[in-house]
Amino acid sequence: MQAEKRVSVSFRVTPEFKRCLELAAESEQRSQTNMLEWIVLDFCRRKGLVTPSSPESSSAGSPKGSRR
Repeated sequence: MQAEKRVSVSFRVTPEFKRCLELAAESEQRSQTNMLEWIVLDFCRRKGLVTPSSPESSSAGSPKGSRR
């Protein structure tokens, strides 16, 4: 199976947002990128915004403790 190609995203945030992201990622033992990806994908799934081609079981999409 071929790995999904990654793309770069860049945007500015407040220092408070950055610190919150650092704390959230650290508490979940994730990278900041993985934490942000998980949060956004989880939000989209809950709202029914995930496209049919989106992977349902990506490592970023599964909360800690529910991995098999």
